[in-house]
Amino acid sequence: MGKLIYVADDEKSIRELIQHFLIKEGFDTKVFETGDALLEAFKEQPADMIVLDIMMPGRNGLTICHEIRETHNVPIIIVSARDSEADRIAGITLGGDDYLAKPFSPMELVARIHALFRRISLDKNAANTSLLAFGNITMNPSLKTVIVDDESLDLTPTEYSLLEYFITHKNQAVSRKALLRDVWKFDFDVDTRATDDAVKRLRKKIKPSNVVITTVWGYGFKLELKGMQER
Repeated sequence: MGKLIYVADDEKSIRELIQHFLIKEGFDTKVFETGDALLEAFKEQPADMIVLDIMMPGRNGLTICHEIRETHNVPIIIVSARDSEADRIAGITLGGDDYLAKPFSPMELVARIHALFRRISLDKNAANTSLLAFGNITMNPSLKTVIVDDESLDLTPTEYSLLEYFITHKNQAVSRKALLRDVWKFDFDVDTRATDDAVKRLRKKIKPSNVVITTVWGYGFKLELKGMQER
């Protein structure tokens, strides 16, 4: 059985087109007219990935994305006819892992889905098998796992990349602009506060550890051991 993908879009022609291409690629695909219908189905049977339009009847895609992200780490791709910088930033910072503006080629969506699945898959043949560690957090880049003492942390792909970046630059102040460029791959100037929501979610996830992400006022963030920021 292939991976299960849920798609929510209020345009019937777009739903059917996406479904056709995803099934052709071997994915089990269920489509929904609203984000609310997708959310209800997801509660009954979680999918392996979600493709969400923003503008739909009922709650919009960003609201649905945020609600899902409160309890699940499923990869989410936002698709929307709204291609402003504010919309793209909102889609990513509210928990989306990718953002695709309409009109788009169905094959581009398929390529991004494959790329995202590759990004989160267990890459046992990865060349880099060395562990990353800071405090009592240990990351295995090969297996894409995060351990605090003996407990596993469930992170979204974006949260994983963010934590990996912080540990790679541990004890260094990292600017918001650098995070947007190196983690989110934004190649344009944006409101640098866009990173704050994602960092807030990551702080909550790593709370059981002895590591904290402190704010460097007017600049960005810094990964430190608890208690160090008070010295």
